[in-house]
Amino acid sequence: MSKGQLEGKVAIVTGGRGGIGRGICERFSNEGARVIAADLAQGEISLPNNVCFELLDVTDEMNVQNLMEKISSEYGKLDIVINTAAIEIEKTIENTSLEQWNNIFAINVTGTFLVSKYAIPLLRKNGGGSIVNFGSYDGFIADPELSAYCATKGAIHALTKAMACDYGPENIRVNAICPGYIDTPMLQSFFGSEGDIESLKEEVRNIHPMRRYGTPADIASLVSWLSGDEAGYASGQLWVLDGGLSAQVQQMRL
Repeated sequence: MSKGQLEGKVAIVTGGRGGIGRGICERFSNEGARVIAADLAQGEISLPNNVCFELLDVTDEMNVQNLMEKISSEYGKLDIVINTAAIEIEKTIENTSLEQWNNIFAINVTGTFLVSKYAIPLLRKNGGGSIVNFGSYDGFIADPELSAYCATKGAIHALTKAMACDYGPENIRVNAICPGYIDTPMLQSFFGSEGDIESLKEEVRNIHPMRRYGTPADIASLVSWLSGDEAGYASGQLWVLDGGLSAQVQQMRL
């Protein structure tokens, strides 16, 4: 069996038990990486070979610090950081409480900040590495009633560029993937549970030039490339992966 492009690398994937995070863990395992799936979600979800689970609250600074120390002790290095942990609030700002606003920023933005902050010394010690953050096409254009979510993803886009500028001289590359509609539990939550859900799903699917939603495997393919040596000159970029959705003039679909 030939070696994968991530053979021998050590990666942490926050939100590693979620839809996209799990897809990334599976791809990394197939590529030969040793993977830490870090998440608050527990339960009976099985993990692929070379993937271990670590309980992590990305908003808890001490929890993040302790995990990075454990990775350093047990693995001796860290090559790849994937920040997928995120939540979504489906409300306008008038209907969003301050507590909800602070909570989504704590997870989506501060969580990315904390994990990256305490991972960077390990990447530096290893001579460099790759950080992949998760923005969204909602950081460029907005879906209705996703104000707080859109705001967090815009923040991730700006943070990604700033990190790439600061740490590029140390061979630490930082990019963000900006997905559109990806077939995950979060997408199912977005569609809700009332009314003719299947017709709504089909209508939204057909708005895409490619006439389908993305899959976690689609995302994982790009993450894998950005994490490997072939992407050695790719940094500071926002990689939109939305099946062409944001490339078209929406009015032409009416």
